[in-house]
Amino acid sequence: MKNSIPNILTASNLFCGSIAVIYIFLGKADMVAWFILAALFMDFMDGFVARMLKVSSPVGKELDSLADMVGFGLVPALIMSRMLAELQGHSFPAMDMNLSEMGFLAGLLIAIFSALRLARFNLDERQSDAFYGLPTPANTILILSLWLIVEYWPDNWLSAFLGNIYVLLGITVFSCYILIADVRLIALKFKNFQLKDNLSRFLLLGISLVLLIILQVPGIPLIILIYLVLSMLENTGILASK
Repeated sequence: MKNSIPNILTASNLFCGSIAVIYIFLGKADMVAWFILAALFMDFMDGFVARMLKVSSPVGKELDSLADMVGFGLVPALIMSRMLAELQGHSFPAMDMNLSEMGFLAGLLIAIFSALRLARFNLDERQSDAFYGLPTPANTILILSLWLIVEYWPDNWLSAFLGNIYVLLGITVFSCYILIADVRLIALKFKNFQLKDNLSRFLLLGISLVLLIILQVPGIPLIILIYLVLSMLENTGILASK
């Protein structure tokens, strides 16, 4: 039974991601957000519990990637596809359009590159204390935040910016690229809590907290941008983190 607990949590991650997919088709951005938050919690807990109980298995590792593919691969792809379709003035799904109007399917590229990201993560031994390419949960949070901004913060300048189809297509291309980019990014894994070893991590957590308090959801895209910038600064040695 003890060996099954992490897999039960992983299966719960998959369950939450699957429900989020249903709510995307229903157009309920707020419900998608709640179930993705639950999926993120389960995704964190399965690894935490596995380490705490000192249990692991090849099946658990594979199940984790398969679960992540739904909540953090298919979900952002469908969200982007929905945003692109609605920007063209169509309902979602809109499979009755002619070929020239099928640009919304470009959002599904995110699912393909998320799968590549997860496959590479499983094989890349460098990613024990850092990430190479944007983690799929972070990419999902980014794409989901854009939809929430459009739906619930229509007066925000970013909402108006996202009203351009070429902007959304550009974000889609960037999302696909950064998922598999061979660029070292910060992982919030603390071997100790000394400032000199974790400066970039403390900065990221502190700035993120301030932006979330002040800007709420519209601050999330800025947090992702700061995350990338801090990672680049750490890679160049400007920040003292190891």
